[in-house]
Amino acid sequence: MQHGSFRKSALLLSLITLAAFIGGCQKKVASTPPAAAPAPMTAQPTVTLNASPTSVNSGQTVTLAWSSTNATDLDIEPNIGKVAPQGSTPVVPTTSTTYTITATGTGGSATATAHVDVNSSSSAPTSGMEQPTSQPGLSDLFAQNVKDAYFDLDKSDLRDDARSALTKDAEFLRSYPQVKVSMEGHCDERGSTEYNLGLGQRRAEAAKNYLISLGITADRMETTSWGKERPACNEHTEECWQQNRRAHFVLSH
Repeated sequence: MQHGSFRKSALLLSLITLAAFIGGCQKKVASTPPAAAPAPMTAQPTVTLNASPTSVNSGQTVTLAWSSTNATDLDIEPNIGKVAPQGSTPVVPTTSTTYTITATGTGGSATATAHVDVNSSSSAPTSGMEQPTSQPGLSDLFAQNVKDAYFDLDKSDLRDDARSALTKDAEFLRSYPQVKVSMEGHCDERGSTEYNLGLGQRRAEAAKNYLISLGITADRMETTSWGKERPACNEHTEECWQQNRRAHFVLSH
């Protein structure tokens, strides 16, 4: 009897031990956390720069054109500075020049260049039979192209022929932005000195104001009046007097 109870107790202990073993085998293993996603890469800026034309004579205009991607700051040197991400600008190089554009962004920087050759007038090829011709100076060009404006007796308002002359004068001044002029008002010999000084000043101002309306800046022009003191013609005739009623242009240095 005691032997049978002992066997039951041993069997029960064996079952408990087996159950504990099986439960330990079923314990879950902690899973490995997923790897973090790689940080996105920032794109490298790109930039191009072109010059047209690439060979000019001194004083001629060249157009620089550029484009970029992934750039937040662009700069062109020499003498241009900050520019938009895409665009064009005119330049007038006086010597052969290499223009460099630098594009900067969060992904770094990039550069591009454009070279312009400037030919000096002395390097122009000539044949053995040709003789170099002298070019007119600025004073000669001024005298050839800038004409006086003429007025009616006792008048300072512009006639049609005066407007035509001043329009051509404005074209010359636009072509030579370095030129400054003195505009002298003149009258014929009739009338008092005081009256003619005032009339001459009004004539000079009328010519100046018309040039301003055509786009010539006021800082390039000054006015004065000589009245009847400096006549262009000294005969006592209407034809001569007409030559003296004028706004006369003098090149300022």
